[in-house]
Amino acid sequence: MNFLVFLGSERDSTPPRPARLGLRVAKACLRRLSATGTDTHLVDPLEIDLPQPFKPHFAYAQGKAPDQLDALARQIMDADGYVMVSPEYNHSMSPALAHLLNHFGSSLFSYKPSAIVTYSAGQWGGARAAVNMRTYLSELGCLPVSAMVHVPKAQEVFDDAGNYAASVDTDQWDSYLDRTFQQLIWWSSAAREQRQSGSQERPEAFTRTPSQRNAP
Repeated sequence: MNFLVFLGSERDSTPPRPARLGLRVAKACLRRLSATGTDTHLVDPLEIDLPQPFKPHFAYAQGKAPDQLDALARQIMDADGYVMVSPEYNHSMSPALAHLLNHFGSSLFSYKPSAIVTYSAGQWGGARAAVNMRTYLSELGCLPVSAMVHVPKAQEVFDDAGNYAASVDTDQWDSYLDRTFQQLIWWSSAAREQRQSGSQERPEAFTRTPSQRNAP
C-alpha cells in the first residue's frame, strides 16, 4: 500500500511556539503508518514551488506543467490513499492545505479514501476544522473514513522527530492513531482491489466543463 501524508502548514516562524508544530504530527503519522508495512511519503508545501499566480495542474497542456507540479500529480495518481494533516483556521481547514490540493483535479484522487488528522497547540485539537474537511475531501473524490485523529496540545504529545514525549501514554496513543489508520488501510485495500479487477466500470470524474454534472 502506498500513502501520501499531506502537511497542511507552511508557517516555519514564531510566535506561536513551537514552529512547524504540524510537522511533528505529520511525522508521527508517517511513523505509525510505516509500522504497518505500508509505503508512506510526506508532502510538505514548503518543498513545492507552486505556480504564481494560481494555475492548477489540469489547466496546463499535457507535458507543459511545471516539473514539481507534474511529479506531485503522478504521486497523487499512484497513491492508494491519503492522510490530510491540518490545523484549524477560523473553524476551517488550513488555507495552505486547501491551496495545495486545489492545484489538482478530483480525477487524481477519485475512488481512494483519506484520513483526517487535525491538531492544535490548545485544547480543541483542531476538531472544528475536521467538519469542514469532510465536505471538502468528499468533493475532491477521496472520501474520508469515519474515524479521525485530533491532537490537542500537540507540542506535549510529540517531539520534533514525531516521537512521543516522555510523559505520554504511548499504548493509548498508538491505539488511538491505529483506529483511524486501520480503517484507511482497509478501505484503501478494498478500493485498490476494485480498481485493479476491472470487473465493474467506474464513472469517471468530470474533466472538461461543469456542465458534465448537470441534470438533463
